[in-house]
Amino acid sequence: MAARFNRRDFARWAARARATGGCAQPIYLRGSVEYRDSLTGALLHRYSTAQEPNGSLRMACKTRRASRCPACAEIYRADTYQLVRAGLVGGKGVPASVTSHPAAFVTLTAPSFGVVHSRRTGAGGVVTACHPRRNGGTCGHGRPVSCSVRHSADDPRLGQPICPDCFDYAGAVLWNSQAPELWRRFTMAFRRYVARSAGLRVSDLRDVLTVSFAKVAEYQRRGLVHFHAVIRLDGPGGPNAAPPSWATLDLLKAAVDHAAAAVSVSTPAAGDVPTRTHVWGAQIDVRAISSTGELTDQAVAGYVAKYATKAAECVGTLDRRIRPTDNPADLPVSEHARRLIVECLRLSTFEEFAGLRLAEWAHMLGFRGHFSTKSRRYSVTLGELRTERITHNEKEHQITTGRLPFEDDEVLVIADWRYVGQGLTPGEALLTAALTGKRMPPLHASP
Repeated sequence: MAARFNRRDFARWAARARATGGCAQPIYLRGSVEYRDSLTGALLHRYSTAQEPNGSLRMACKTRRASRCPACAEIYRADTYQLVRAGLVGGKGVPASVTSHPAAFVTLTAPSFGVVHSRRTGAGGVVTACHPRRNGGTCGHGRPVSCSVRHSADDPRLGQPICPDCFDYAGAVLWNSQAPELWRRFTMAFRRYVARSAGLRVSDLRDVLTVSFAKVAEYQRRGLVHFHAVIRLDGPGGPNAAPPSWATLDLLKAAVDHAAAAVSVSTPAAGDVPTRTHVWGAQIDVRAISSTGELTDQAVAGYVAKYATKAAECVGTLDRRIRPTDNPADLPVSEHARRLIVECLRLSTFEEFAGLRLAEWAHMLGFRGHFSTKSRRYSVTLGELRTERITHNEKEHQITTGRLPFEDDEVLVIADWRYVGQGLTPGEALLTAALTGKRMPPLHASP
């Protein structure tokens, strides 16, 4: 830290640290870019990293994972919040009339693969026993089948199986791998139900109604993902058109219940793993969204945005891929996560599961889908929000490209960049935190 602080180029280094928002794992690029007149070839402007600290340009990583970079993840969270809320109350190109469209907050969960420790509350929010059993007894592995502990919110046993040998690890991993396909089939069954209820063919539904959604995946402590989604019914033009009168909130709720119960995905038998049919869990929650009621648009947008920056940290697993050289026994993970990872690696050896890429996604316990997605017409896109922010910053700080008075279409850009590293040393991390006031996660490799 002292060596970095005392360097002559510290002022420039500090300026880049602030410009990247205190990014905890910045990317370093080396190279140059030239702007030339496309007709004459005359050099208009040239930039090179030769004059930058260490001869490289520091760029923000722009990750969504809060466990990797809190600063960049906060930008992603804020953008997701604006995206979701715009689809509920308008703004960012969405008309305010969208508030009158039927919308619900839907939660789809995974089924049970074994009894796990959980924190239960009774009347008045009083914490009750975890899994009391009147007659007690033991399972086939000689372990008690009951748990009378009143777990605290930070009890590390939460989500862990009461008997790990009774827990269906193969089923849990395969369910995680099929969750994205279950969601896809759910959306199809949802539209079919709505069309049938209106006396229409599915192909004709789009002419009178649009189903819009924004979805986020969340890990439960037991290592299974579940989905939270905002589902909205619009007219044929999306949020700009009112839905037909028969498209009510009651119809939306009925379509969710039907679709969740109707869809399934099968995986083949392989080795000691039998053929399985994967379905949604019994806990399906559908709640109306309003501007002033129990579940407001702000609460929903904040909830979805919060989990858009999370991964599987609550399960106690890694936020990076498992390398071929990694020994699962040495990984800094919980025992439950370790067994899920080992099961991913074991099942990946079967040819029948090759398409699931379980070894590549073992750190995510088999889940390989996107954490946050939306339908095309739900609201603004993340790309549009980023472009708007860049434009605002250019106007706010009077940023110029160095190409004036030439127009963009008259300029030839010749760029040569190469990646040279990523991360911060411990000293650089401390200085970055001091300069920007940003929290630093556990350090990663330095360039």
